[in-house]
Amino acid sequence: QVQLVESGGGLVQAGDSLRLSCAASGRSFSVYAMGWFRQAPGKEREFVAAISWSGGSTYYTDSVKGRFTISRDNAKNTVYLQMNSLKPEDTAVYYCASPGVSRASMKISEYGNWGQGTQVTVSS
Repeated sequence: QVQLVESGGGLVQAGDSLRLSCAASGRSFSVYAMGWFRQAPGKEREFVAAISWSGGSTYYTDSVKGRFTISRDNAKNTVYLQMNSLKPEDTAVYYCASPGVSRASMKISEYGNWGQGTQVTVSS
């Protein structure tokens, strides 16, 4: 099983950028799709972005399209989430996860392997 560790969160102002990283251990990372999710206080965890095993297919929730970019470097066993033009409503704990298959999914129920999360706080 792939172990996932997120990093890169922090406190920023509205309009700033952050890049989250998710480092994976294990030899199977390059064959698995990966996803980013977030959970704001008092809200359910929600899908943010996903990428197929090759990076050839990416998916985004509507609220981050044009602002966030998911990418991966299979040689480094790492998936990234570049977040630009951050808004206060982007404040949440961000999690990376793997569905254990090569095809990306936007369905949270298909993800069984999760990291511990990294906090992103955007002040107005």
